[in-house]
Amino acid sequence: MPAFFDHHHLHIFLISVVRLVAWLSLLAIVFLPLERLLALHPRKNLCKSFAGDVGFYFVSGLVPSLLLTPPLAVVALLAHEIIPPSLHAAVAAAPIWGRAAAALVVSEIGFYWGHRWSHEIPFLWRFHSVHHHPAQLYFLISARAHPIDNVFTRLCGLAPVYTLGLATPLTPSGGAISALLVLAITMWGFLIHANLRWRLGPLEWVISTPAFHHWHHTLGEPRNRNYASMLPCIDRIFGTHYLPADRWPAAYGIEAELPASLAGQLVYPLRPRQQQGRVPQPVAADP
Repeated sequence: MPAFFDHHHLHIFLISVVRLVAWLSLLAIVFLPLERLLALHPRKNLCKSFAGDVGFYFVSGLVPSLLLTPPLAVVALLAHEIIPPSLHAAVAAAPIWGRAAAALVVSEIGFYWGHRWSHEIPFLWRFHSVHHHPAQLYFLISARAHPIDNVFTRLCGLAPVYTLGLATPLTPSGGAISALLVLAITMWGFLIHANLRWRLGPLEWVISTPAFHHWHHTLGEPRNRNYASMLPCIDRIFGTHYLPADRWPAAYGIEAELPASLAGQLVYPLRPRQQQGRVPQPVAADP
């Protein structure tokens, strides 16, 4: 029996790796030419962090889903028991497109606060600083995240969606909504981190862009801005939106020096009394 489970788990692991390799190949086919033709910061060579970013890509693709499954299953079961049946019935009766749209908005609000707390709470910043360390942005930086940071922000985004019954692994349609939600946010993350000079004019009020998210990674001022992944209106509501029309950040990264290796950066947040870089302070709302 143990041999069966070992073989079964190895089979699932290998399928996951193949899937990640296929997605990485597709991302490279799409973004490498775009970042060459429409580069905000033209480069002749790959980014200095490329090798580590590929490592983080596989870590982010394999580890968080394993850690997230148990708590999200508990959230779904508790919500099924605690939330009034009438609310569940109303949600279930809504068309799938309506539930999907509501799930996007609810998850964005949850993600916004999880992301914001990762900047404002020193303990969480230790893990999130790994994502902000690179001094160059391009599409693969989206996957550069410590597993603890990744799990926390995803949990903040998905838990309220599961609690309200907008998406749940307990039903086929609910499972499809949660899968599509994670896929959409993940894919959009690669776009907004990309080294692209695209500006979308009035559409930037509706959807996040590279310009919007590049200001989130700025090394200088302003800090504590642009936390939403897809809907910038969330930042407007909470007073953290910043998107000038005529300029881009002059530099990216954080002041702290992190270990160069992937293993070193995974261990770095766990070390005691480390200088983890800046912990951004709250900002006033836009005038």
